[in-house]
Amino acid sequence: MQKIILYTIIIVFSLLTKAVAQEKTFEQQAKEIANNIEMITTEEKNALKKEVEAIDLQVKEGKITAENAQELKLKIAEERAKNIETKVAIEEAKLAQLVQDKVDGKVLNSDEKPKRGGTMIVLGSNSKDSIGENRTEINLGSMKIYNGEKDKAERKSKRTTSQFVFAFGLNNVITDGENLEDSDYRVWGSHFYEWGVTYNSRIFKNNNLLHAKYGLSLMYNNLRPTDNRYFIKNGNQTDLVTSTIKLDDSRFRNVYLTAPLHLEFDFTPKKLSKDGTKTYFRTHESVRLGIGGYGGVRIKSKQILKYEADDIKVKEKQKGDFNVSDFTYGLSAYLGYGQTSLYVKYDLNPMFKNNNIDQNNVSLGLRFDFN
Repeated sequence: MQKIILYTIIIVFSLLTKAVAQEKTFEQQAKEIANNIEMITTEEKNALKKEVEAIDLQVKEGKITAENAQELKLKIAEERAKNIETKVAIEEAKLAQLVQDKVDGKVLNSDEKPKRGGTMIVLGSNSKDSIGENRTEINLGSMKIYNGEKDKAERKSKRTTSQFVFAFGLNNVITDGENLEDSDYRVWGSHFYEWGVTYNSRIFKNNNLLHAKYGLSLMYNNLRPTDNRYFIKNGNQTDLVTSTIKLDDSRFRNVYLTAPLHLEFDFTPKKLSKDGTKTYFRTHESVRLGIGGYGGVRIKSKQILKYEADDIKVKEKQKGDFNVSDFTYGLSAYLGYGQTSLYVKYDLNPMFKNNNIDQNNVSLGLRFDFN
């Protein structure tokens, strides 16, 4: 989760930087690049001057000869020149891109005043349909920036759009011949969570009902056994056994990389532009129903045990395959309104490869599709 948070911060920072840069004129950005080049040259020359003075001091103190000093001066001069060349080349590339952006009309001229209507930052579900002609919306949920109402309307109405998906909820297994009420795992203590990216493609050009939903997700399935038990690998079997010491926590986790695929029914009505000349097909703004499945591979399995030994708290992590199936596939569905849905998924493959009794993972929770 720490990596996810870090990546999110980096993406948000880059989005904010991009939004600010787009409001600067061509002359302002060109001047910044020129100032950067001048600063690079000055800093490298000052650094070279200090290094030469240090070498001269060593000659004066008799630590090195004049011939060695001359060789050192030539060497550091070459290094500083290379530094200047490398750093200036980066700024020149920025300048070339800036000129191309100006030719393409993406950068304001000095005589054009940026029409700012302010910047609005939203999580995703709080996004408003109308943001104003000159207002910028930074949507943290979907990691998107909309520059004005027209840009938002056109991008959200494309035939294929992208979403950031996050889901979480309860996780358990269905054991062959047993009821879920008799599960070996804690109902409220076993959880799942899933995050990934999906694409949503409208199947018919002029009808908004049917969509193909596909992408990649990481699924984390956690199980907490009841009655002070934990898993042990016994040959090609994996058994749930009672611990001889009191366990404060016993958790078994499987992580999968999966490719979900759903047929989505989206009842969001079409919209017309203000002048009534253009039709927009929006998604994730009304009742949605998705039916499909997923398939993927297991990335890792891990068991975490917490207990006390001689008044010392111990957290033990056991990694291995535990005879868990290397591949997973199953059925899934979701039903909701807007970006929030009730989500259920069921593994058709048994959790363990060779156990005498099949156990199939089942999950129920909430799903958020930040569009």
